[in-house]
Amino acid sequence: MACTPFLTLNNGEQMPVLGLGTWQASDEEIELAVDLALELGYRHIDTAPVYGNEQAIGNVLKRWLDAGKVQREDLYIVTKLPPIANRPHEVLPMLTKSLADLQLDYVDMYLIHTPFTVLINADGNFQFDAAGLLKVDPTTNHAATWAEMEKLVEKDLAKSIGVSNFSQEQLERLLQSCSIPPATNQIEHHVYLQQRELVDFCQAQNITITAYSPLGSKGIARMNAAAGVPRDLPDLFDITEVKEIAAIHNKTPAQVLLRWIVQSNKMAAIPKSANAQRLKENFDIFDFELTSEQLETLCGLDQNIRICDFAFYRGVEKHPEFTFKNQFTD
Repeated sequence: MACTPFLTLNNGEQMPVLGLGTWQASDEEIELAVDLALELGYRHIDTAPVYGNEQAIGNVLKRWLDAGKVQREDLYIVTKLPPIANRPHEVLPMLTKSLADLQLDYVDMYLIHTPFTVLINADGNFQFDAAGLLKVDPTTNHAATWAEMEKLVEKDLAKSIGVSNFSQEQLERLLQSCSIPPATNQIEHHVYLQQRELVDFCQAQNITITAYSPLGSKGIARMNAAAGVPRDLPDLFDITEVKEIAAIHNKTPAQVLLRWIVQSNKMAAIPKSANAQRLKENFDIFDFELTSEQLETLCGLDQNIRICDFAFYRGVEKHPEFTFKNQFTD
């Protein structure tokens, strides 16, 4: 089955405009979801070590590749350098581990997952101080870490490299020293958090935006509650204007929200779902167009509401590279 349209990155590589997010899914769920997604035509799969499911995803990819159902060059696999290993000497070992888990020789995109670094114990668990707050490594050096990221391209271990959750100021600093500019900045982006200044800056620098949580995230609400920091989060599917536009096109609110991202903003989007019907619906957004008036209406919904404010990582706001305002910051 044909894949989605592509975006051409600043290095000439092509990224499918729609991908599958895989955060917060069990091994069984994610194997079923990735298998179905590939059947539907998804070719862009986004994962990360902190999601805990790279091995399960790798099992599916190997089955498809071994059976000849897909060629490696037709897949677009993204993974990330985790926040616990955001240091130069850990870049190559972490990607090597991810490649082993994914059962691949290279990834199409390798990202620095967060601009901040947190500390763990030898057993892999987070370090906490006496107040129960996460301990951070304040020595994070983006330029030094990025220099090691660039070597991955030279070694043909990553076709492209990029960042995630970086601010404009952090990108500006990185661009001053890098040899290979970031190909993408993966950020939270949806109608209630449009981050227009950051998006405009990235697009001016030819850095493609990848939108995570494009439909909101119930998983964040669960994590906040589990961390003892419950917070009411908006339901993007229940926005009146979104529902009205969906009814006009005989589409779901999710399809309208995704279509808005890929049509008006020329971005990639990576909605997460393990539900068969929603996987199909999320992929079925290329047979209609929003009118200019509808695009304007959706652009007018911006409320600067960040869903993923990392409040569930209590203490991380102490890191000098933390830029996400939440209830623990001023």
